[in-house]
Amino acid sequence: MQEDINKNKAQKPLGSSQPKAETQYVELYKSTSATIKSHSADIMNKVRDKAFEDFKKLGFPTRKVERYKYTDMAKLFEPNYGLNINRLDIPVNPYDAFKCDVPNLSTSLYFVVNDSFYLKALPQAHLPEGVIVDSLSRVAAKKPDFIARYYSKIASTDEDAITALNTMLVQDGLLVYVPKNVKVDRAIQVINILRSDVDLMVNRRVLIILEEGAEAKFLFCDHSADDRNFLSTQVIEAYVGENANLELNCLEETHLKNTRVSNVYIQQQANSSVNHNVITLHNGVTRNRLDLVFEGEGAECHCNGCVIADKNQHVDNNTFIDHKVGHCTSNELYKYVLDDEATGAFAGRVLVRHGAQKTISQETNRNLCATKKARMYTQPMLEIYADDVKCAHGSTVGQLNDAAMFYMQQRGIGEKEAKLLLEFAFINEVIDKMELEPLRDRLHHLVEKRFRGELNKCEGSKRFKWLHLSYDD
Repeated sequence: MQEDINKNKAQKPLGSSQPKAETQYVELYKSTSATIKSHSADIMNKVRDKAFEDFKKLGFPTRKVERYKYTDMAKLFEPNYGLNINRLDIPVNPYDAFKCDVPNLSTSLYFVVNDSFYLKALPQAHLPEGVIVDSLSRVAAKKPDFIARYYSKIASTDEDAITALNTMLVQDGLLVYVPKNVKVDRAIQVINILRSDVDLMVNRRVLIILEEGAEAKFLFCDHSADDRNFLSTQVIEAYVGENANLELNCLEETHLKNTRVSNVYIQQQANSSVNHNVITLHNGVTRNRLDLVFEGEGAECHCNGCVIADKNQHVDNNTFIDHKVGHCTSNELYKYVLDDEATGAFAGRVLVRHGAQKTISQETNRNLCATKKARMYTQPMLEIYADDVKCAHGSTVGQLNDAAMFYMQQRGIGEKEAKLLLEFAFINEVIDKMELEPLRDRLHHLVEKRFRGELNKCEGSKRFKWLHLSYDD
């Protein structure tokens, strides 16, 4: 497998100087585009060449680009990762590896191995009539006209190089479709497994379509099954119809050798509701982007982030909420706890357009730096072109409260335990905003273990002990 996968990566020409990071991907696509297309669906292929041209034009964004000022993207993509362009079968049975230890929440459990939807065994849980959870490329081959209405429509390749790169290289993904007025009571849990014997790059795609009045809850978990260098790009497109309700929870629990770049695009229609939560418990380098646009009045969103980082970990969350129409509400709360020499960044922009009257928006970023070497960069932004609105934003960066530490130590609580209790209380405000009660309870437990240094990291296939929600065999 190692030899075959490594052959897929373009090599530096003999005698040449070191090319820009994007050069190897341009050469890769030129030499393998026919193979990439042969293992994917026509609908995905139709936008592939345009994405390639957009990527060539854009190149990887530098720190001079406002939305990428806190992460050196070119540096992340410079190493020579392998790609499984030939779609070799990766030897892993995720259902055997996955162990359940939270019996209170029943989910429909699915797996994505690297960047392919796992089809060999699917949950027996009955989904409501008309609901589809399947391989994106497989459904696109069967229903091309339907997928063409949504695929790569809100994830613009001419505006973002990472989205363009993902679109030109992705070969499969996950599709979730919930028809009009259908409520999916059982949460849909998707485990993204990184599995390889060599350093590997994967490109995942997710397409979520909730029609008018539909309702669904999701939990996406990222995990590494091997102690290798992984680079993953992910693009999620979510269409939330009128009066529809989406809860999207994304958890990363990988390891220090993992680089994750995720772009999430959400489009909301009138009177819809979105609750988006992103949790980073273990990682190497993480860059999350969220673009959310209100297309219909009366819609609301709640976007929350929770980051715990230490060592030399880096977490960058960048959000953009577009109040395109009036009478909509947005709430953002992102909290970071940074230890050792960890680096965090949050940049959030809220745009209230002309005519978007009666907008309500609150954007908050609060951060704790537990050491003098930890660094946090924060930039909440409001851009308002309407006069009848209620909008506020703010950020804080500080250390643990000395008075509170002293108070607890005076009552017999050790310094280490007092520090943990304060950090735990600080981060729990984000977790408590999640709607799934068993998920909240499990995350409280995982966060406490993380602060105590007891949480198992994904360092190999023998450590498949993750956020475990119950599922049907």
